Amino acid sequence: MSDGPVPKIYQTLYAAYGPQHWWPGESPLEVAVGALLTQNTNWTNVEKAIANLKAADMLDAGRIIACERHRLETLIRPSGFFRQKAGRLQRLCRFWLERDAPGGLRRMPTSRLRQDLLALHGIGPETADSILLYALERPVFVIDAYTRRIFARLGLTKPGADYQALQDYLSSRLPADTRLFNEFHALLVTHAKRHCRSRPRCQGCPLAPACRHDGERQGGLEARALSG
Repeated sequence: MSDGPVPKIYQTLYAAYGPQHWWPGESPLEVAVGALLTQNTNWTNVEKAIANLKAADMLDAGRIIACERHRLETLIRPSGFFRQKAGRLQRLCRFWLERDAPGGLRRMPTSRLRQDLLALHGIGPETADSILLYALERPVFVIDAYTRRIFARLGLTKPGADYQALQDYLSSRLPADTRLFNEFHALLVTHAKRHCRSRPRCQGCPLAPACRHDGERQGGLEARALSG
């Protein structure tokens, strides 16, 4: 891995937290369903919805498509916005079946897959890229609110950075490796939950020497400590 602030941030977080083993799921479809259901909610709620689907023997693309709408809404209700998500989930499952007969999803170029996912109503870049990275094992860096917050506080990007601009910034500074992108994104989420919250907990933060938010206490080092 090359030098520079982005690889050093990864190395610092990995040393602090270790491997994260994301994304929980017994099949690519389950991971894709989880990526969609996690919109505007936390993972605990998604786990409850997925458990409902499993208990009803419904974690199958064909069965989700054929499921009566009210029943599907009831099953995924814990994930919130269940009426909207039921329709999105059925559209995603139709997409899944149409392109995976047989193994078509594995053969499709990443750029085409991403374009097709984004064409589905209710699926934005973060959800599409989560499906690509975690369900289909494509080297696509997922950008979320945690990623934006951390890199803005480090002074490496702007707080309101465009999704594609931030994705290009990170991807261009790392090897195009699925496992690396998977691990890095998971580490950023872990770091944001433990330290880089909306009201940050700077004490004990492994990135504190490089953080603009912690600059007054650390002597204004900002990102220089990581950039060398």
